[in-house]
Amino acid sequence: ARLWSWLRNRRFGDYKFRRQHPIGNYVVDFYCRELKLVIELDGAKHYSADGNEYDTARTLVLQTYGICVIRISNELLIRDALTAAQCIEAAIERLRSRAR
Repeated sequence: ARLWSWLRNRRFGDYKFRRQHPIGNYVVDFYCRELKLVIELDGAKHYSADGNEYDTARTLVLQTYGICVIRISNELLIRDALTAAQCIEAAIERLRSRAR
């Protein structure tokens, strides 16, 4: 809930994010169409061999749409929210400068 409270209503970098947004055969956690940025919030299942393989394949498909995918672990968000926010800010800045 914390991450969504940051992203909703253009509170994060004044960019509009959608939650649980369908793209192709997938539903992503958070998506900003303007930046073509997906933010995935990853729990423990993502760090298993199967989860990692699925996530890698999914990311490759999303990249074919020109979408950048960043992953934030639940653990990082809970333990160090500031670093999680900085990761998102860095991705936004990188994509913003790419669009110029």
